[in-house]
Amino acid sequence: MHEKITSVEVFLFERPRDTAYLGAPGTGEVMIGDRYIVRGFNGTVYPLIDRSLVVRLRDASGREGWGETYGLIAPGAVAALIHDLFAPYLMQLAPMRPDQAWDALYALQRNRGYWGGYLADALAALDIALWDLFAQAGGQSLQGALGRAGAGQLAGYVSGLPAPDRRGRIEMAEAWKARGFDAVKIPISHTEAGDVPGEVAALRAALGADHRIAVDMHWAYTADEAVALGAALEADAPWFLEAPVAPEDVATQARVAAGISMPLALGEEWRTDWDYRPRLEARACSIVQPEMGHTGITQFTRIARMAQGAGAQIIPHATIGLGIFASASLRAALAMGAGCHEFQHSIYTRNAELLDGAAPCKDGHFHIDDTPGIGVRPNRAAFDHLTPL
Repeated sequence: MHEKITSVEVFLFERPRDTAYLGAPGTGEVMIGDRYIVRGFNGTVYPLIDRSLVVRLRDASGREGWGETYGLIAPGAVAALIHDLFAPYLMQLAPMRPDQAWDALYALQRNRGYWGGYLADALAALDIALWDLFAQAGGQSLQGALGRAGAGQLAGYVSGLPAPDRRGRIEMAEAWKARGFDAVKIPISHTEAGDVPGEVAALRAALGADHRIAVDMHWAYTADEAVALGAALEADAPWFLEAPVAPEDVATQARVAAGISMPLALGEEWRTDWDYRPRLEARACSIVQPEMGHTGITQFTRIARMAQGAGAQIIPHATIGLGIFASASLRAALAMGAGCHEFQHSIYTRNAELLDGAAPCKDGHFHIDDTPGIGVRPNRAAFDHLTPL
């Protein structure tokens, strides 16, 4: 067990990119200042740079634990919750297991109806850091603290083919296949004039019958449209369809799941097992995609256990900020028996250079060490992109 928490620091991670995530701004897309873009295909705001919120905890022994959460939009909201509420309370609590600490912090606002959103993101950052401290204090890796000691490999799937045309995307997919990767996911935005069936058919012809090809639908469809797209894709046997309809509409998610022949994947926007429970009861998906940046380790493992009990696959989603929560996700996924893990190749390797201990992704797999805690620490170069808040 780690000792009492004595300090909580919060940092904003920001790193410019040559090209924004999901590509350069398109015709009709709206820029909000010089930081954000509202994408036309789904109306969602995205940052133009790599961005996250990072925390560092210290306990009375001087040991450090690192955590991270979403800081994509309005990161000051998450920082304010930590500084104003969670940090002062956490420093008064006696040392306890991280899952017990998560429950104590969650209870502070649950009766006022604050169950998710920025509040849960703030919890996620602190929870990752607490698990990091807890595992280190026990001389274990995170996966060891979760019951699966030892190093291991976890299959990674290539996420996104950010080339400007179909020929370029096929060449990129073929290059990844030659490097040992046998699975890829494409977003609907990376297609020729929105021709998703044509894109998948071209990839299938180039990559072969055994290559797994998934489609991220980015919440852009009605139920009827999603079911129709599923029918149009059947001949090319997609691995799964992801996030077809409005994320809070459980009934419509269930309708799509019942209306398509391939698996439906959901979950990157969920933060707690309370989010998963109604989808489980409605049979709304057969693949669960917990996002460590939203869930933290405690809720990641609770969601994974619920998924296993329902017979669903666990294939974590992986937004990448600095990469601290990515490392926690890989180790927790290994411990929970995930079948695969998203590899955001355009971000992960680039920002892994700012961390000591990041797991390499090569030959189609993440190679995960058994080093203490979550296994990573920001190095000197990282602090060029970390601003105290």
